[in-house]
Amino acid sequence: MASKTTRRGFNPDDRKWFSDEALTRLGIVQEEVQWLLDRNYKMGTVIEFVGNHHQLSIRQRTALQRATASQLQYEKRQANRLPLAAARDGCLSIDGFNLIITLEVALSKGLIILGKDDVLRDLAGLRGSYSLIDQTDSALRILGESLRKLSVPEAMFYLDAPVSNSGRLRNRILEHAQKWNIPVAVELVPNADTVLSKMGRIVTGDSVILDQCTSWFNLSGRIVEDYIKDAWIVSFNK
Repeated sequence: MASKTTRRGFNPDDRKWFSDEALTRLGIVQEEVQWLLDRNYKMGTVIEFVGNHHQLSIRQRTALQRATASQLQYEKRQANRLPLAAARDGCLSIDGFNLIITLEVALSKGLIILGKDDVLRDLAGLRGSYSLIDQTDSALRILGESLRKLSVPEAMFYLDAPVSNSGRLRNRILEHAQKWNIPVAVELVPNADTVLSKMGRIVTGDSVILDQCTSWFNLSGRIVEDYIKDAWIVSFNK
């Protein structure tokens, strides 16, 4: 199946919902969200309550949910974060859909959220459906260049098998990997979160995995910084 032209994660209303004025307000709301999380309220309940109170859009609520965690979560994530210089010391286990979609959104000039944990996240929303787009090849090209630049000796990608076109993405990754000059494998699994949460040396921006894995790399941030300098990044990292 040929890739198609689209703007992954783009929403024309984001300019309004994440304007400078809106971000000032959202910064205050984020403090309220974290205050409640630090007192063991559940994220879903907190976002619904605070979102209703401040009359936030669905996109604003999603951004706050992905950009915010409790102080204990921040501290644990930071303690388990490995320096990118350590990427050369062994195989990277990559959350394939998570990383590639974030890069596709950045290349599409869609909104990227910088969370308080210094991790980039998109608002694309996979929901079990994925298709290759024109930015997929560009995302894989700069990913390969970054892996070479970091002297990564080996990479293992994990893709959620139930997601549509996971097999096609697997083939596209392997096609690009022939030029990377490192061993690359792609495994289709029932649930990548479950597999990666038990491992170390993970590449992901998924909060569930970050809270459970033994170590991780912030590779998406480096790739966007080095190769997608015009990415639209909205910072919640205060």
